[in-house]
Amino acid sequence: MTQKTIAEKLLAWYNDYGRELPWRVKGGAHPNPYVVLVSEFMLQQTTVKTVIPYFYRFMASFPTIESLAAASEEEVYRQWQGLGYYTRARSLHATAQMIVNDFGGKFPDSREDVLKLKGIGAYTVASYLALAFDKPETVIDGNVMRIMARLYHMTQPLDEIADIIKARAQLLSSKEHPADYASAVMDLGAMVCTPKNPQCLLCPIRENCQSCQKPDVEQIPIRKKLPKKEKKGNVFIITDNSGAIFIRKRTEKGLLAGLYEFPWNDDGAVYPAAVDTGQSVTHIFTHIKLTLRIYTLQSGRAPLPDGFFVSRENLADYPFSTLMKKVLSAIQNKKISIKNPRTC
Repeated sequence: MTQKTIAEKLLAWYNDYGRELPWRVKGGAHPNPYVVLVSEFMLQQTTVKTVIPYFYRFMASFPTIESLAAASEEEVYRQWQGLGYYTRARSLHATAQMIVNDFGGKFPDSREDVLKLKGIGAYTVASYLALAFDKPETVIDGNVMRIMARLYHMTQPLDEIADIIKARAQLLSSKEHPADYASAVMDLGAMVCTPKNPQCLLCPIRENCQSCQKPDVEQIPIRKKLPKKEKKGNVFIITDNSGAIFIRKRTEKGLLAGLYEFPWNDDGAVYPAAVDTGQSVTHIFTHIKLTLRIYTLQSGRAPLPDGFFVSRENLADYPFSTLMKKVLSAIQNKKISIKNPRTC
């Protein structure tokens, strides 16, 4: 069976069964590259199901590249709030400004120019060019790596065969219909050739697959799991005499830069008058599991120079990370009193 036949089978299957998603069309490139650009940033490290409602909300707030470029960083964070990995929001915002200011509002359509944009690497440039301009690019994500490894029954650790998989994926890619092929192979991985319980009998290329219905199909590809580091710390819900809550804006570089937060640490330090609520929250970042013990404190003055008190009703006006939203939710759901007559 030739590579062309495999591509044709995938394209035919996609035409009949491919997902209807708000950022794609069947039959070629999407007519609006901005739609593709936003979706590509959102889909980095996040599932389609999670992204869809955020995508609609974001596009309603910033319907054009110009509106996104003109928005403040805080406005962008607010619409991104809850989606996580906020470096993507910063990069998307910076990319919008580059397209408007450096490219005159015209979306770049060459690999060289697209790679100049902020936050775009090998996977995103290929997906963007294929889906937005029908360029002959090979999109390689986790789904594609899994499909290729199973198709050829490659049982070595993934990091040892990554280059071989990429080369074979390039050979299979359709040069005539790159946009549809990119969507097809990603949908196959998401809907049929799934990590667990793959639906081999429904696969359009099962006759070509060397792993089809074999006992080890779920173990392919073999990935080396990196152990997650565990950290513990404390977070403080600090109120003034009126019940307003103290927040600060992160200025440090990193995943959560530019977002608002309650004061916290990972060194175990506790304010002298703080009260332990007995509650904790846990959040898992890429390779870190962070658990924060929640303390409350009433203070007649701002405990830190880079923050301010905000009424509870107005907290929604400030973009918080998922970790900080978990803290507030834990307080609200457990109905923990955050009043403390002692002051610091």
